[in-house]
Amino acid sequence: MLCRKQVTESLRSRRQVVASPVRAWVQSEPTHSHLSPRSGRHFFFSTKQKIRISATEFNTKLTTVNEVWKDTVTRERWGSKLGVILAVAGSAVGLGNFLRFPAIAAENGGGAFMIPYFVCFFLLGLPLMWIEWTIGRFGGGFEHSTAPGIFHTMWQKNRFIKYFGVIGIFGPTVIFIYYTYIESWLLGYSWFALTGKYLSCTDQAGMQEFLKGYQGLAVNEHFGGIGTAYLFFLVTFILNTVVVCVGIRGGIERVCKWGLLVLFVMAIVIAVRVLTLGTPDASKPGWNPIAGLGFLWNPQWDKLRDPGVWLAAAGQIFFTLSAGFGVILTYASYLTKQDDVALSGLTAATTNEVAEVILGGSIMIPAAFAFIGPEQMQAIVGKGLFDLGFVTMPLIFEKIGIGGQYFAFMWFFLLFLAGLTSSISLALPAIAFMEDEFNLTRREAGIVFAVVTFALTQPVIFFLGHGVLDEMDFWGTSVSLVVFATIEAIMFGWVFGMDKAWEELHVGSDIRIPRVYRFIIKYVTPAFLITILTVWLLKDRKAQVFMTNVPPQNRVFVMMTRIGLLALLVFLLLMIWIVWRHRRREGEEGKA
Repeated sequence: MLCRKQVTESLRSRRQVVASPVRAWVQSEPTHSHLSPRSGRHFFFSTKQKIRISATEFNTKLTTVNEVWKDTVTRERWGSKLGVILAVAGSAVGLGNFLRFPAIAAENGGGAFMIPYFVCFFLLGLPLMWIEWTIGRFGGGFEHSTAPGIFHTMWQKNRFIKYFGVIGIFGPTVIFIYYTYIESWLLGYSWFALTGKYLSCTDQAGMQEFLKGYQGLAVNEHFGGIGTAYLFFLVTFILNTVVVCVGIRGGIERVCKWGLLVLFVMAIVIAVRVLTLGTPDASKPGWNPIAGLGFLWNPQWDKLRDPGVWLAAAGQIFFTLSAGFGVILTYASYLTKQDDVALSGLTAATTNEVAEVILGGSIMIPAAFAFIGPEQMQAIVGKGLFDLGFVTMPLIFEKIGIGGQYFAFMWFFLLFLAGLTSSISLALPAIAFMEDEFNLTRREAGIVFAVVTFALTQPVIFFLGHGVLDEMDFWGTSVSLVVFATIEAIMFGWVFGMDKAWEELHVGSDIRIPRVYRFIIKYVTPAFLITILTVWLLKDRKAQVFMTNVPPQNRVFVMMTRIGLLALLVFLLLMIWIVWRHRRREGEEGKA
């Protein structure tokens, strides 16, 4: 038998932490309870009487207390429920809300696009949000913050499932590599709007040349090289690195809270100004912002038979909610067991939809409709997704009149903030993997990630005109996103088991999700995802994989990009293999 003194000395030798739950167990105030964040159970301790327990009971209690100590002291946590909701919403609210959504909607017939869009939101977007929030929190309870460890925890009998989780690190890393460069363009244009650098450009052709000069694709009177763009890229990249190195609560949560607040205020101000433009050209009374809203919301029923519209809607839902990236998994892993994921997932998704549909849909399309008309607007969108935001919108703000350049600044700066809240989330899975599996500190992992991704971004910057960015976007977004989401949905509903999954989803929940979603999550969402994959394989596989749509002069650059992406994927797989081999050896030594 062990007396209180022996227990105290043994515990003190095991944990040399003054404020740990271990010390509280033997020296705290008389009779109190401690709530384990992982299990949600209360442990009652008393120090008024002498503690006399057997060695076996002592070891059992010590294991429990050590788990509580590890969970409360060493693992990062969000500062508040609002903080994690805004962080996930910030990850989702990005360039896709204000640039991609209006352009995709205009390209696919406006109102014809919105019906498939909302169908995909309820059958695909919301289920995936709940799936990722739930399995992320579940994996966090076992000290895993990324897909390889979480998948292994969910299906321990399968030796290979952890390797499928590599997509949840590979995809976000690839997107981060090119996303930060695009994000830096917005910081640059924010500065150009304030200084009036592009005011000499008075038409589409002139603004297009300005953009090409800034990107380093042409030398003209505006730019003599890529130096200006590179400077803004360095500022943007350093800012991203600093935020993720600071950590969850002091870095990501704080940036998302204030960034989203400023973003929403700017977006509301611009939307109000656009919707009160009236009719800019009296000779064309049909060209006005209200007609632009009608273009977006009046359905064209015949277009619903076009499978391309449905695929575009599904792709936009993926892109806008950050579902399938592996980011939400990592964010949710820093929750405690009793933190609500059902309402939080719904709130984050709703916040994103407000930003995209209400604000994003009330700025670009109504403004472009009022000043250039529906035909030219759709023609511009057909040339590229960036043209409407970077080329047409600055010209429109010039025509607004008083305060036009300040509205232009707010437009580009809110896009920059949207990009920042998304890019920092893309960096987190790889950083969390290094923290969890290689015991690096947040700062060490952040620096390693920054060095590697900075080097990999250089081809995107210097070979932008040769298809490098488009190739990374295809494999990082179009392929990785759908494949990873399909694996998640099957794992959740079929491997983990729908009964267990449904119960886990509602632990600590403030709402009850309609039971119809049991059927949707298990059957409809996986079937939807498999259909998207199948259609892609039948429709676009040949053009994309065999580069039939790539100009001959760009094929060597595209091929080198593919080799680089394959090397990154193999490297990540090797890291997972090393980690689990080390764990297996430790387990064998422990048994011996």
